Amino acid sequence: MLQVIDTPFTDLYLIQRQPKFDNRGYLERLFCFESLKKVLGEKSVRQINHTMTHQAGTVRGMHYQQPPFAEVKMVSCIKGEIWDIVVDIREGSPTFLQSFSVKLSDKDFLSILIPEGFAHGFQTISDNCELIYFHTADYNPVAERGLNPRDPMLGIAWPMPITDLSPRDENHEFLNNKFNGIKVS
Repeated sequence: MLQVIDTPFTDLYLIQRQPKFDNRGYLERLFCFESLKKVLGEKSVRQINHTMTHQAGTVRGMHYQQPPFAEVKMVSCIKGEIWDIVVDIREGSPTFLQSFSVKLSDKDFLSILIPEGFAHGFQTISDNCELIYFHTADYNPVAERGLNPRDPMLGIAWPMPITDLSPRDENHEFLNNKFNGIKVS
């Protein structure tokens, strides 16, 4: 069973996973199309990715794919603890360029379901963090884009100093007033 929890952002949800415990440990459902049908519509999972990040303080993000390759993604932390953050970049959205953040860990059984039109990133709060991502679109390198995690226009309050950031993420240009966001269907 997966419980869908609303957030202040349209189409952005938290998903509370509900493991079944016994003396051996637990069984946890990470994804269930039927439980998520009302938020996914007719979209289905096309790709599942797994990441491992060694050092606390590392930032990965802020990534998104341009339409028509935009994707819904569901992110779960299965080892360690992260600060997950999304930024609404949907053109015309009442929450345009606002961010939403949540702590995800292997102990809280919480996931975030991110709609099309959001940039996504996270910072590791502990060492050796592992995440599972469910994507509704295949990765397309031509459509890949990102925002700079240090962009003052985004005003992201990372919980710790950034200890590691890829050159690709570091080199995304800062936004300016000409950025109108992306159109999503």
